[in-house]
Amino acid sequence: MDEPKKIALALPFIDADATDYLAEVVNENWVTSGGPAVTKFENQLQEFLYTEREVVALNSGTAALHLALKLAGVQSGDFVLCQTMSFVASSNPIAYLGAIPVFIDSERSTYNLAPENVEEAIEWCLKQNKKPAALVAVHSFGIPCQMEEIAKLCKDYEIPLIEDAAESLGSRYKDQSCGLFGDYGILSFNGNKIITTGGGGALICKDAQKAEEARHLARQAKSATTGFEHDAVGFNYAMPGLNAALGLSQLQTLKERIQKKRELHQFYLECFTEIEEVEVLSVQNEEYYANYWLTVIRFTGSDSTRNPEQFQVFLAEKGIESRFPWKPLHLQEIYTKQHYFGAQHAETLWKTGLCLPSGCGLTKEDLNRIQQAINAYFSG
Repeated sequence: MDEPKKIALALPFIDADATDYLAEVVNENWVTSGGPAVTKFENQLQEFLYTEREVVALNSGTAALHLALKLAGVQSGDFVLCQTMSFVASSNPIAYLGAIPVFIDSERSTYNLAPENVEEAIEWCLKQNKKPAALVAVHSFGIPCQMEEIAKLCKDYEIPLIEDAAESLGSRYKDQSCGLFGDYGILSFNGNKIITTGGGGALICKDAQKAEEARHLARQAKSATTGFEHDAVGFNYAMPGLNAALGLSQLQTLKERIQKKRELHQFYLECFTEIEEVEVLSVQNEEYYANYWLTVIRFTGSDSTRNPEQFQVFLAEKGIESRFPWKPLHLQEIYTKQHYFGAQHAETLWKTGLCLPSGCGLTKEDLNRIQQAINAYFSG
C-alpha cells in the first residue's frame, strides 16, 4: 500500500496561468533586473495596499530591510531596537551595517513587540548617550503589532520606524495595511510566503526621494551618465523580470489566498476548541485583521507527555510537517552578548509552540488527515 502524500507546512502555491506571465517576459527578453514586469508588479502592490507610497521591488526581504536601515541613516556603532521573536533576517541587516541590535520581548496578546519594553529600551539607550537609530517592528505570523502605541513612541522620541511585514501582506491594524505605519515597510516573497516570486521582496517608502535612492543603490549605484560610473557603494538587490512575472500571476489571487489562510486558521480553532491544554494564537479583536500566514498553537498544560516535541514526532509519523517557532534572537549564539528588554513571552512561545500546515494548496482530504491526527493524539 502506497504511503499517503506528505502534507507540507507551507508549499508555494503556483497558479495555473503563471507560465503565461513567465512566457511573456521571456519572449520580450526582460528576464533580468528592471523592465515592464517589475514596474507593473510594483504598481499592483501599491494598488493592493491602497497607498501612494512608493514600492521598490527587490530580490529579497532581507535586501529591503538592509536598504531601509541604510536609508534611515543607521551607521556602525548605532543602537537599533529589534523584536526578538522573529527570523534572524530581521536582525542580520543591522549587523551588516556594524550597528548593535537591542532586542525586545513580545507582549502576550499578539506575541509581537511589547510597547512597554520598547520604551524601557529607548530609555536605556538614552542613558548610554545614544538615541536608537531605528526600530524594527515585526508582524510575526501575519498578526499585526500594536502599531498605534509603537508609532507614537517612535514619533515622541524621533526614531525612524521600520516595519518588517514580510509575513503580513494583507494584514491590517485599524484598517491600515501593515507596512504603512512607519517610515519604511518590508515585504517578502520567499517561497513559503502568501505570494511568492520564487525569491524576492519589496521596500515601501514614505518619502518618494528615498524610494529613488533605494532603486539607485539596488542597481549598484550606477550613475545616470554613460559608461560605468558609480557614485556610491551599491548592491545587487534589484528584482529580475522573471521573478516579477511570477509575482504578477500570484497577485491576481491574493485576496483568495488571504481568505484561504483565514479559513485554515478557523479550521484549527475548531479542531482545538475542546482541547484545554492547547491555545491557537489568534487575535479576537476587530482592530486586527490578520492574514494568519502560519497558524501557531501553544501547549499550556502541565502534562509532560504532551508537548510540542512529542506532537511534532507524532505528526511526522502521519506524514504531516510542522515546525517550532523561531528561537528568539537574543538567545542565538551570535547575539547573546546584546542587550535584551522584557520578560520571557517570546521564549515561552519558542518552547511551547508549534506551527501547523498552513499552505494555500491544502485540500479537504489534507485537512481531514490533519484533524484525525489531532484527535488521535489528544484522545490517547
